[in-house]
Amino acid sequence: MDVAIVRTGVANTASVVACLQRLGAKCRITEDPREIEQAAAAVLPGVGSFRAASERLDELGLREPLRDRILAGRPTLCVCLGMQLLADASEEASGAPGLGILPVTVRRFPDRVKRPQLGWNLVRPAAGDWPEPGHAYFANSYRVDDVEAMQRGGWEVAIADHAGPFVAAIRKGRVLACQFHPELSGAWGESLVGAWLGTAATEPDKATGRKEARC
Repeated sequence: MDVAIVRTGVANTASVVACLQRLGAKCRITEDPREIEQAAAAVLPGVGSFRAASERLDELGLREPLRDRILAGRPTLCVCLGMQLLADASEEASGAPGLGILPVTVRRFPDRVKRPQLGWNLVRPAAGDWPEPGHAYFANSYRVDDVEAMQRGGWEVAIADHAGPFVAAIRKGRVLACQFHPELSGAWGESLVGAWLGTAATEPDKATGRKEARC
């Protein structure tokens, strides 16, 4: 499986590449909109500033190719800030737009808890049987806290708790987004990435139907 990794300029991609290679994928890091649009599978990583990442996507012309492939349900993995970029906006960066796929604002953890959340936390399903509970590595000061909005949109939701439950990961078909770093989360995190690669490899790599509406 060939995987295109978006060069956002605000991500350390080495650990993502290493994880994918361990799972047998061939990786290329790119900022070419055409490559992102046509890739059989794509990864949107991110560490750092929401505003810087949003501006970088616009500078490179990547906003629409990413929106199109995610709304069409094509195999896409979003990690950490990459997941936050799916939202409309973030309290971290007033006026900086996200990709507008999730109708939520990413919110800062309250002052009563340690910020950033840095380290391991238990991840468990909000409902149903996905994912199998496990511990994941987080490094975040902001999070999506509207679990119900994700469920109304047809996403399978995993939650963790830090000043209350928040969205740790979401999955819909061949799209997976994780607030934590699955590539740094041991065998459990690697199994999530492996399962995502499996869906990318066994289903058609181009959408043939209508785009899904945002949730």
